[in-house]
Amino acid sequence: MIAIDLGSNTLRVLEYDCTTGSQIAEYEKTVKTADGLVQYGVINNDAVKRVISAIQEAQEQIDFSSSLVRAVTTEAVRRAVNSDEVLSQIKKETGVTFEIISGEEEARLTLLAVKHRLLTLQHTSDSFVLIDIGGGSTELIFHYEKETVSKSFPLGIVTIAQTHETLENIEKVLHKEMAEMQIFCDQLYKRKGKVNTFVATAGTPTTVAAMKLGQNYETYDASKINGTSLEIGELDFYLKKLLSMPFEEREIAVGTGRSDLIAAGILIYKQLFILLGFKSCVVIDDGLREGVAIEACGNETH
Repeated sequence: MIAIDLGSNTLRVLEYDCTTGSQIAEYEKTVKTADGLVQYGVINNDAVKRVISAIQEAQEQIDFSSSLVRAVTTEAVRRAVNSDEVLSQIKKETGVTFEIISGEEEARLTLLAVKHRLLTLQHTSDSFVLIDIGGGSTELIFHYEKETVSKSFPLGIVTIAQTHETLENIEKVLHKEMAEMQIFCDQLYKRKGKVNTFVATAGTPTTVAAMKLGQNYETYDASKINGTSLEIGELDFYLKKLLSMPFEEREIAVGTGRSDLIAAGILIYKQLFILLGFKSCVVIDDGLREGVAIEACGNETH
């Protein structure tokens, strides 16, 4: 089957073998769906063209015709006032029908994928918190032995970067912007107790993990990223390293047009370490796209 995740910044496509539970092929492209959304409330024409072009490119590399295709989209399209016409245009040009899913559904499917990967890695923990830092939203998912509590917050790397423009401005407002997350975590810890493990998925944590392993955007290897541990102090180190690179080198390291967003994401990521009360974190590459595939195949891992 084919699973597609159209996020606020990235389009991610996965061809998945339901029989073996293995990944056959994948495609990923930065499309900046949420570009200008903060200012104008719409997905602009250039963003729609980038999404359509990326889907068509994926269709040239992966055969969509003989497979079940499930395509989902998240915060940027949830928030845009022109979401219906955008999805209609995408369907007309590519034949792909997208379903807008809620933050809760996004969190559930992402958790499904991450639990599946943690089992594969034989990483056992009776309780953990999973963070998914997206382009337009951040999901916090607390998994206790018999209960999962999640919440989606409308703060992501694209929206915060475009709202506050510079890293200095972002640093000044981040505590206030993430105050609701802090309250949510504090109340949950008071009621349920602190979880044992901190797990992170999505572009920012995986990019920092890749830098730690000496990978760049072109040599990125998800199989090596999965299970990588990051310490809070390493975030400052890799942010400084990223910002000190010449522009061309930065583009090679983290991908074309991604460096400003990744820098903003690192600030969010570091603040999450602090408000969750952890010094180390396990990074997992799998996310919403993989969760969509696993569920569509009926391979839910409980």
